Amino acid sequence: MWVRMNVLLLIALVVSAVLLVRQTYEGRRLFADLERAKAETRKLEADVHRLQAEREGEATNLRVEQLARDRLQMRPITPALTLGAAASAAPAASTPASGSVR
Repeated sequence: MWVRMNVLLLIALVVSAVLLVRQTYEGRRLFADLERAKAETRKLEADVHRLQAEREGEATNLRVEQLARDRLQMRPITPALTLGAAASAAPAASTPASGSVR
């Protein structure tokens, strides 16, 4: 009777030890995954800050003006261009629209 009880307790002890080792391994694995995720988060936050700085650098007035001149072939407004546009738009605005009621 005592032998059976000792064998049963020995089996329970071995199973308990195996489960303890397994849980310890799982805890270490999860901790390592958590640390990797934190490192990835820090890296992504650094990338966000870098990209925001680049975006702000690209959106400066000088950069936008340079791109407007180079790629879009835009030029600064002069009084002659402004007066020419206003004079050509004035006759069209003064003509009555068709179908208007007086």
